[in-house]
Amino acid sequence: MTQNKILLVDDEPAFRELASRWLAGQDYQVRTAGSLEEARQAMVGFDADLVLLDLSMPPHFDPLITLESMAEFDGRPVIIITGHADRDLALKAVSLGAWDFIAKPIDPEMLAVVVRRAITKTTLERELNQLKQAGQSAQGAAAYIGHSSSAQKIRALIERIAPTDVRVLVTGPSGTGKEVISRTLHDLSHRARQPFISVHCGAIPDELLESELFGYVKGAFTGAEKDKEGLLSLADGGTLFLDEIGEMPLTMQVKMLRVLQEGTFFPVGGREQKHIDVRVISATNADLVEKVREGRFREDLYYRIKGVNIETQSLAERLEDVPVLLQAFLTNLRAKQEKTLLLSNEAVQWFREQAWPGNVRELKNALESVASICPAGHITMDDIQLLYPSTGAYATPAIGTTLDSDATLDEQVRALEIRLIQKALATTQDNRTQAAKQLGLSRQGLIKKIERYGL
Repeated sequence: MTQNKILLVDDEPAFRELASRWLAGQDYQVRTAGSLEEARQAMVGFDADLVLLDLSMPPHFDPLITLESMAEFDGRPVIIITGHADRDLALKAVSLGAWDFIAKPIDPEMLAVVVRRAITKTTLERELNQLKQAGQSAQGAAAYIGHSSSAQKIRALIERIAPTDVRVLVTGPSGTGKEVISRTLHDLSHRARQPFISVHCGAIPDELLESELFGYVKGAFTGAEKDKEGLLSLADGGTLFLDEIGEMPLTMQVKMLRVLQEGTFFPVGGREQKHIDVRVISATNADLVEKVREGRFREDLYYRIKGVNIETQSLAERLEDVPVLLQAFLTNLRAKQEKTLLLSNEAVQWFREQAWPGNVRELKNALESVASICPAGHITMDDIQLLYPSTGAYATPAIGTTLDSDATLDEQVRALEIRLIQKALATTQDNRTQAAKQLGLSRQGLIKKIERYGL
């Protein structure tokens, strides 16, 4: 999973060193700065999720000037740290948008709670906004759905290389959208009006793959009663997508190499050379470099198909994409079934917490299965538990039960916190120490929340 990033801005080197080591030990990626100018420079190449900002910063050492600089952090949560606990300064900081105000010496456990809460709430706000805004079908490169840095880089690469004829190799785990990427490359190319022919190299028996690709002439073998055009000819002028090319037999690899080198081939049993103009896009979940090393894939073919390599990530590595993927799938389901479909907040959280070894494909199938048994169109944990009996019970929140609720964002986040606390207490048999550990809170922090929410 992607590490959250923290920018620590403090003029004391010893504090920066100790605090950054401790935060790194909590699985955060930390960048430090000794002044506001260094912080501005760091932000250019470091997309921080949260800023820890000391009030007394050089060259002015004026807390008010430091507070005014918070606007430069582009809406990221800012936690103010200071060596002087001043009530007026704390109120000023909060009024200007600071997330919290912590006085030195800092209690590491308290800092952990505040940092985790700030990042969690900001993440939830972003995901809820994504869900509410993602109401239209994806167009162009946006067909590859996601807000993670990986998804954004893939869309940017698609937009750059789609108009060209460069060969593309799409790699990554099964179910991560390799065919979506390949179709999008075709749809955005100058070949979009021509055929997109997909060949699954592992699904066609070895003895039939050549005749399927190259076609054959009458009498080429028993049963060849007339000429048959192959998939290569059908793709002429368009795009040939070789799915799971790592499963292609070595004998076929030699013949495919000729096609890529010269753009020519002979149908099975034929003597008339055929010429074709195709763009080749290949995909595989195999490690082709390792297959080359083992002699199971030709090195010359590997470099012929590689061109540009687009690598997809497993869904477990980009769980922040789950909510927006769910919304896109729900939009498609609504159009097909012509009925309203809503996901409760606890259902979204359940989908987000699963491992999904089958990646996006498994997520989509799971949502469709749950939606099919949801009579009212409002998908809740009760529906999920019918298909996934081992799922732990979630308490029903008093407010913010659906993503389309009129409740404010703070109310929805509050409802989610209540639900997660109730779940943790239920799974630990009301052991507050274990529940706090499960939630990443101190025991005292959990007790305060329980009292605040009247649980």
